[in-house]
Amino acid sequence: MENQTQRKPRILCFHGFRTSGEILKKLIGRLPEAVLEKLDFDFLDAPFPAGGKSDVEGIYDPPYYEWWQANEDFTVYKNFDECLEYVEDYMIKHGPFDGVLGFSMGATLAAAMPGMQAEGVAFTKVPKLKFLIILSGAKLGGSKFGAPKLAANAFSSPIACPSLHFIGETDFMKPEGIALLESFVDPVVIHHSKGHTVPRLDGKAEETMLKFVEKIQMMP
Repeated sequence: MENQTQRKPRILCFHGFRTSGEILKKLIGRLPEAVLEKLDFDFLDAPFPAGGKSDVEGIYDPPYYEWWQANEDFTVYKNFDECLEYVEDYMIKHGPFDGVLGFSMGATLAAAMPGMQAEGVAFTKVPKLKFLIILSGAKLGGSKFGAPKLAANAFSSPIACPSLHFIGETDFMKPEGIALLESFVDPVVIHHSKGHTVPRLDGKAEETMLKFVEKIQMMP
């Protein structure tokens, strides 16, 4: 009986580069019903309108947004501090949230959050994150991306926050996703055969995700 009335963990979700919360909502809808019914998702649009063409034009309707801007090789960032303030403000007004989920650019943001929280440089006015779900993620300050000032030490200590990572076999971000695992103490990983997307899960992957969900449901 207790299981049926169990509170659903609340998850704040961050979409990919030049997409939207609505688009991520559609993608997350591909996950198994057995997983979706146990979680409460809140899909947030990034604070800045897309500054250029979106890769999903013609597939998904606009508007499209981005979390922050950077130069072409992602070494210099603009508006990163504003992005963090925007997200924290939303978390204060609409939270509390138990954890965060991110896809692509949103996953890069999500992955850095526990470290920034631990450092006391961001997200200090909201409860400590209990878990992360990272789809096609990367590390700020990794081989592909520089680190904005506030995220400079986000990965300086091993991250003990429970995390579930999706890594696609044909995803161009696969090397970054694998490298990101080294920053986490005990990451749970789902490998899938698809590319840079939210995959439909086979039986074994679904089982892995359900186990992770059951674990986070038990957290106080």
